[in-house]
Amino acid sequence: MKKNTLGIVFSNMHDETLGELTERRTTGSIPFGGRYRLIDFTLSNMVNSGISEVGIITKSNYQSLMDHLGSGRDWDLARKRGGLCILPPFGHSATGMYRGRLEAIVGIMSYIKYSNAQYVVMSDSDTVANIDFSDLLDQHMKTGADITLVYKRERLNNDYPKDTTVFSLDENNMVSDVLVNPFVDGEQNIYINIAVMSKELLERLANEGMSRNNTSFVNFVLQGKSSSLKIMGYHFDKYSSEITSMKAYFKTSMELLNEDVRMQLFPKDRPVYTKVRDEVPVKYGLSSKVKNSLIADGCIIEGTVENSIIFRGVKVEKGAVVKNSIIMQSGIIGENSKLDYVVTDKDVIVNHERHLSGSQMYPVFISKGSRV
Repeated sequence: MKKNTLGIVFSNMHDETLGELTERRTTGSIPFGGRYRLIDFTLSNMVNSGISEVGIITKSNYQSLMDHLGSGRDWDLARKRGGLCILPPFGHSATGMYRGRLEAIVGIMSYIKYSNAQYVVMSDSDTVANIDFSDLLDQHMKTGADITLVYKRERLNNDYPKDTTVFSLDENNMVSDVLVNPFVDGEQNIYINIAVMSKELLERLANEGMSRNNTSFVNFVLQGKSSSLKIMGYHFDKYSSEITSMKAYFKTSMELLNEDVRMQLFPKDRPVYTKVRDEVPVKYGLSSKVKNSLIADGCIIEGTVENSIIFRGVKVEKGAVVKNSIIMQSGIIGENSKLDYVVTDKDVIVNHERHLSGSQMYPVFISKGSRV
């Protein structure tokens, strides 16, 4: 049904706020939930909604992303026509890097023009949610909107990044006012950086914005054009979370231990696809103890794991205790070590008898390939 729709994914819009998580990778390729990458949710949302032509805009540190996506076969996007296309950075002549979403769009304009799609769905890759874009597109067409923005109702707090966008809606669900990082109380309509519009309008707005030296989609389009364009809101009322900081990453990961959250993120009729790895099942030792945790395949658990997320190929040795922690792929937790509120990146080795402890607000992070 949605074969006339092009998907555009920004893989790295919040790299600078995620600290060491994006030191060697882009936002879209951050490991999440034991076996996924963040971009898997956005790609799966598009594929499950019938969008079979998707362009991934990159900027820097995207080797890990390319390794993960490959040809797009695991998302059924390896096609002769359309399918998955990774779009390298092209933008400002002085740096070779784009400065905002509009400039990024101009940089891939030849790709957009080549598409036969009538509509474009644009999304960041840091939103953990299971969204049916078919409903979004249906509402967009029924209302005759120029642009439809996806939002959630939530109270703003200090955890939100500085570029958080909120907007007001009138009685007809049209956007009447757009604010960036406002000082407001109570629940707000928070834009989660997913928008749909016609391809023709996107091309026109991107070119007009660049001719006025305005590279920001929010500033030039949403704020500058709200009175001249029919901009509508689409309320997403199920679980969603934006990974815009290490604190948000840890909080969202821990929420996966809630069964209700897992049911909303991974419904049987709308699976989240990822790169397939053929691993053996988890091996539990005789002395192992596991409570309220997610443990991926290929792991060897001989110690204690509580309230934690353990990625593929991790080994927790005898006497080791891992609580309230995230251990990424191929990590080794040595004998009699104790970890509490710790996040280890891929290939981290924690030697015997080590004690590492952070807090819920400030978990300890250990960089990729480190030995502690």
